Amino acid sequence: MNITVVGCGYVGLVAGACFAETGHDVICVDIDEGKVAALTRGEIPIYEPGLSDLVTSNVEHGRLRFTTSMKDAVQASKIIFIAVGTPQDEDGSADLTHVLNVAREIGTFMNEDKVVVDKSTVPVGTAELVKKTIKEISKFGVEVVSNPEFLKEGAAIDDFMKPDRVVVGVSSQQAAETMKELYAPFVRTNNPILVMDVVSAEMTKYAANTMLATRVSFMNEISRLCSKVGADINMVRIGIGSDSRIGMSFLFPGVGYGGSCFPKDVQALIHTGNQYSVEMKIAKAVEEVNAQQKMVMVERIKEHFGGELSGKTVAVWGLAFKPKTDDVREAPALVILDELVRAGARIQAFDPEAVHTFRQRFGENNSVSYSESNYDVLKGADCLLICTEWNEFRRPNFAKMKSLLSGKVIFDGRNIFEPKMMKDEGFVYYSIGRPAVNGNA
Repeated sequence: MNITVVGCGYVGLVAGACFAETGHDVICVDIDEGKVAALTRGEIPIYEPGLSDLVTSNVEHGRLRFTTSMKDAVQASKIIFIAVGTPQDEDGSADLTHVLNVAREIGTFMNEDKVVVDKSTVPVGTAELVKKTIKEISKFGVEVVSNPEFLKEGAAIDDFMKPDRVVVGVSSQQAAETMKELYAPFVRTNNPILVMDVVSAEMTKYAANTMLATRVSFMNEISRLCSKVGADINMVRIGIGSDSRIGMSFLFPGVGYGGSCFPKDVQALIHTGNQYSVEMKIAKAVEEVNAQQKMVMVERIKEHFGGELSGKTVAVWGLAFKPKTDDVREAPALVILDELVRAGARIQAFDPEAVHTFRQRFGENNSVSYSESNYDVLKGADCLLICTEWNEFRRPNFAKMKSLLSGKVIFDGRNIFEPKMMKDEGFVYYSIGRPAVNGNA
């Protein structure tokens, strides 16, 4: 098939490259001339394992190309994916400005009947709005399909190529058959293509992310209670996750969730509920718990140092909202570092991939410095704070760490170390939902 993907951001780039990998001819279009030129040269603007090689290979084989011409891209393809951003508006709703602008351009340049697919995360009713917008301009027929993405940053290629399920919301059998044909190469192991009505597909995306966010916030709330009563959250996690009705996924406590999906989608679901006079009480609680959780380690650090952080230096490992990405949108580290700086602390920070994106989002600050080594940031620091659970942090050289740190204190916001090991190594160790350890420091 000839496919056009509008938007060369995270979702659009992954989708375009993966469709090309299965033999389709794909055009990715973006208004950013610099981005298009860079992508054509094989320069990928985001960090996602495997994506660079996939893009480069398919460009070389002629199955994937990039352009700024909407007219050429629309007229060359029967299927057009909309994968532009839907940033959060001030009231928590999804801003559909970019989506509707693309719809107008599609309507303007259509030369035949088209299937338009909403790949962006959009609220209920968007497909109908996109269809109306196109039909006001074009005389040609258009089917608008909802096809939400369920990609995990850091594992997006595998998620797209081997999906748990593909959700498509359609209003005709013909559109359903087109989408089944398009996704057939990705479900050869019989994982389902779930065909449903458009509104249900739109709702599925928000419901899925809010459910996952709920599990995270639930465990974070339980972790705070564990800290008070002396329980071990890891034992509790295993105890409840071993129940087949619950399972282990998304039960890891930490310093809160972030990223481009969970915060925005929970807010959007709350907003949709308000529009239809349905108070989303659980979603509101999930958001409130997450905001509180981002402050847990800040409070622990202040408490350890007697409430006075002036003159203290905090080494920080991890700035991205999760491992295997350079994405810092809504990252807990943004809130945590801001609060520590406000309290008078100096920060020495490291992340394997996200230093550049973090500096852009956080802004330059004389109290924050960055390094290219996780050990360099430990030099002279009064403590270490772990905000992101990168694999390379899990088994460091503890002797070297002790020789570099002024204070042998670790605040583990992702529970990547075991308390007994920390005690044996001689650290004062604080984690999430587990008793503190006072080693030989």
